[in-house]
Amino acid sequence: MMAHHVPYQRMFNMRITGDKFNKPEQVVRHLSAIQAQDYHQALWAVGVRMSSATVADIEQSITDRKIILTWLMRGTIHFVSPEDVRWMLKLLAPRLLAQDERRLKQLELDQQIIESCRQIIYKALQGDKRITRPNLMQLLEENGINTKNQRGYHILWYLAESGHICLGPREGKQQTFVLLDEWVPATKEFTRSEALGLLTERYFTSHGPSTVQDFSWWAGITLSDARQGMEAVRSRLVAEKIQGQEYWGTEPCFHVETMKKEAPVYLLPGFDQYLLGYKDRSAVLKAEYARHVVPGNNGLFNPTIVIDSQIAGTWKRTMKKNGIDINFNLFSPLNLSEEHFIQAAERYCGFMELPLGKVAFQVLE
Repeated sequence: MMAHHVPYQRMFNMRITGDKFNKPEQVVRHLSAIQAQDYHQALWAVGVRMSSATVADIEQSITDRKIILTWLMRGTIHFVSPEDVRWMLKLLAPRLLAQDERRLKQLELDQQIIESCRQIIYKALQGDKRITRPNLMQLLEENGINTKNQRGYHILWYLAESGHICLGPREGKQQTFVLLDEWVPATKEFTRSEALGLLTERYFTSHGPSTVQDFSWWAGITLSDARQGMEAVRSRLVAEKIQGQEYWGTEPCFHVETMKKEAPVYLLPGFDQYLLGYKDRSAVLKAEYARHVVPGNNGLFNPTIVIDSQIAGTWKRTMKKNGIDINFNLFSPLNLSEEHFIQAAERYCGFMELPLGKVAFQVLE
């Protein structure tokens, strides 16, 4: 495999190109976890990998408990399969919680306070109830727990990482919370070694070709653990040296020229795995353009335009009553027909079940 083939293989393995999935839960299980701190962008991250879907389809899967939303790897909210959430938390959360001791002290929280909060919230949610975040904050305040200055948010984060609660379906614009044990039936348990091997194989199957360093970063685990996982599944993966670096994945089963004949423009959501699934993102994003994708390097990722496997710009939607206006912000002058961009925009608008409104193009400086 040549270096310039790597992003094409990733697009194929991630189901951005090639065969699509029919159900939202199939997408989530294939990718193992989908970053979802931006809820609406995460819905499109699932939809863009489906043969036909609407935002309502994805949200119904959340309501039907076929997709779970919770804080998971790297301490960030993700979509995850119900059959995976417990073993992933068991594998990944201990390191995060151990690293959190300093933050707990800063917020003047300790295990006694956390346990009190757990009991208060458990009592309120018991019986398959759902409660919105503001109402949970009010409940804690009524019980003498100060939730100001990020304390309340951190309490919910800690209880989710500990496997006590997760996010339920939205009520309007508000997130709800539920008890994980009530929301998700008991699932198969794995030893730590088994879980590490399973996560490793899943990652390289869906995100490959990629490196052990990429996997370590994505999963939020040590390089030592990443290499241990690699040893467990080495016989089921394919390794290849590309420009002196060892890449792992599945046997290539795509043709670059065939892929180039598919839709030439893809609109990906912010925080999509195509970019965030790797520590080294140089295969798809040139360094000089990174400031447009993450303005101010503040951790917030703009939705991206992918052309010929490369991130070639960003896009922004403006929701209106009668449709969606879309601005295309390109890194270099347009070298494709505007019609290709309009087709990509129409696919997104179809997902949102709204017509495409105005379209505008600009070249970023």
